[in-house]
Amino acid sequence: MRRTRNSARETEEKNYLGVSLRSLRLCAKKERAMHENEISERIIGAAIEVHQYHGPGLVEQIYEESLCHEFNLRGIRFERQKPVPINYKGIKLGVPLRLDVIVEDKVILDLKAKEAVTPLHQAQLLSYLRLLKLRLGLIINFHSVLLKDGIIRVVNNLQPPKPGSFSL
Repeated sequence: MRRTRNSARETEEKNYLGVSLRSLRLCAKKERAMHENEISERIIGAAIEVHQYHGPGLVEQIYEESLCHEFNLRGIRFERQKPVPINYKGIKLGVPLRLDVIVEDKVILDLKAKEAVTPLHQAQLLSYLRLLKLRLGLIINFHSVLLKDGIIRVVNNLQPPKPGSFSL
């Protein structure tokens, strides 16, 4: 009886590649679609880690590279310096926009290293969201003494998550 139980468990534990089914289930859970609010929570956590390490005062590129490295460490999907083509009345304009970072194909990050973020920066991010038909963007200004004071959420028709879909 014991031998049969162990054999069944071993068969259940491993698939033909030798990977445990439990590991595959955990990966599948990570691959589920996240709501923008859940993604922003993870982004902010990574940004705080970078800000605690470097502090304010460096150039934007250092923060961008560090944040992207932190995303890799945390398994957060992102695309850096993504070109966005601009169309006007049926023609594609010659110079595409470049987004600093887009995370999980849902949240645009506009990274700053400035004394202040202006309403123009917020309007610009809202335009990017509309162009890409996305719902959430974050402006993260790493020159803030407390990073939480340098984070601005910009929304474009963002709907709340379904009850119970995730917790903060």
